[in-house]
Amino acid sequence: MPGWGDAGLVSGDAVGLDVRAARIGSRVLALLLDILLQALAALLLVAVAGMALAAMPYGLLDGALSNAALTVGLVLVLVGYPVLFERLNDGRTPGKMAVGLRVVSVDGARVGLRQSLTRALVGVAVEWPGLILPLLSWVAGVTVMLSDRRGRRLGDLVAGTQVVHVRTAAAWRPVPTAVPALAGWAYTLDLSRLDDALALAARQYLARIHQFAEPARGLLARGLWTEVAAVTTPPPPAGMPEPVYLAAVLGERHRRARERLGHERAVMARLWPELTPAPPPAPDPAPTPATPLWVRPAVPPHPVPPASGVQRTVPPQSVPAGPPQGGPPDPAGPPGAGAAEVGAAGVSAAGVGGAEVSAAGVGGAHPVEVAAPADPGVAEGRRR
Repeated sequence: MPGWGDAGLVSGDAVGLDVRAARIGSRVLALLLDILLQALAALLLVAVAGMALAAMPYGLLDGALSNAALTVGLVLVLVGYPVLFERLNDGRTPGKMAVGLRVVSVDGARVGLRQSLTRALVGVAVEWPGLILPLLSWVAGVTVMLSDRRGRRLGDLVAGTQVVHVRTAAAWRPVPTAVPALAGWAYTLDLSRLDDALALAARQYLARIHQFAEPARGLLARGLWTEVAAVTTPPPPAGMPEPVYLAAVLGERHRRARERLGHERAVMARLWPELTPAPPPAPDPAPTPATPLWVRPAVPPHPVPPASGVQRTVPPQSVPAGPPQGGPPDPAGPPGAGAAEVGAAGVSAAGVGGAEVSAAGVGGAHPVEVAAPADPGVAEGRRR
């Protein structure tokens, strides 16, 4: 994996330093924080100076003294603030320290007093606040920072300095997992003498193993495994390289720590349930889909009204189910048989002359409704 360093710094031993140069984004953020602190310092100086001038005898305070006090205050805030912190705080103002930046020389050495004073004077004159042609100097300063390969401003070019990051970006590495081939051996390990410092060293080696080259990779692995094997028992099975043993030990250590943490949380939940976060509420059931407006709801069927006439109720037992005993069957069938058959099929039919016969539950527990014809003459003709 290529290094992060792009500042081009070389140590006194002719070794390139993996240091990143600070660009305009991080430097502007640090400048905004410093401006806020400078404003607070200016307010404090104004308050102190006002109290001191108010205590002076009448007649000693004039316009020249006021202008001199104002000039001294501006110099202290705009020039003294960065020079003082860069000299006493290893090249870092409070804003740079919050963002993780540092001012160094172009050769990587600590910044000197002359360099800090030059940076501050050039910055006040042509950068911020830019006493000489403010708008034009601001545009020139931003253009120089964007075009420079190391992100340096005009004060850095004049003083021979540059701003670098002191916090290195590290890629996230997962915790070593258990090795399946050594799971049985790792389960029986005694890890009580394995301290956190040695475990951290082994984990950092496994996280950066791809950055090492032989023979340094093998030497580091053998040295770490010698220290780990001296504080763990039983000895491992033969035939595996040292990084695999280290990964198996760290994976088992992580598994035990995870189980121990889960047990502690369960005990705490039983002892102090009010300190345990409540489980998330169950999701609401899915709402019943609404019936579209264009769908007509089902309407239960209405019974067919009987025809006009006199209705009489015939018990189910009075309806003969077959021909009478001891006599020839009637070709026309018993009275009401046709109506009973029609009613058993659940059908309503219109009889001769508009008479309607309806029956329900023939042979069941409900009576049968038989509608008489409305015309007596027609009914008499049918009986004949």
